Amino acid sequence: MRRRPAPLHADAVTEEVRSLTALDLQALREIWHARIGPPPAIRSPDMLRMLLAWRIQAEVHGGLDADTRRELRRGRPSPRAADRLPAGARLVREWQGRAHEVIVMAGGFTYQGDRYASLSEIARKITGVRWNGPRFFGLRREGRDGP
Repeated sequence: MRRRPAPLHADAVTEEVRSLTALDLQALREIWHARIGPPPAIRSPDMLRMLLAWRIQAEVHGGLDADTRRELRRGRPSPRAADRLPAGARLVREWQGRAHEVIVMAGGFTYQGDRYASLSEIARKITGVRWNGPRFFGLRREGRDGP
C-alpha cells in the first residue's frame, strides 16, 4: 500500500519542486511511485518533472476546479479566433505607420489576397517575428505588448 505524504506548506513545496531539477528520469519515476503510484510511461525527464511538480503543488494549493476538469474530459479544444469571429469581419492593425487589414473567412483568414489558417501566421508576416496573433490584432489584452 502506498503511503500518502503529509501535506506540505508553501515554502516546503517550493523547495521540493526545486529539488526535482537535479533528478534523472529514474529518480523522478521513483518519487512518482512513492507519492502517487505507478508512474506514467513518459520518457522525457522534463515532462515527468513538470507533471510531478504540478501534482506536488496541487496537493497543497488544490488542483483543477470542477468546470476545468469537466471541459478537459470532454476533450474539446478552446475555440480559435477564426471560429469565434463572424465570417466577413475585418480586423485592422496599424504597424509601423501602415494599416494592415485581415478579413475573417470560414475556418481561416485572408490577408493581402492570401489565405492563412491563423492570425499568428499573419502577425509574423507583418512583423517578421513571432507574435500571438489574437493579441497582435487586439482580440486578447493580457500579457505584454510585444511578440
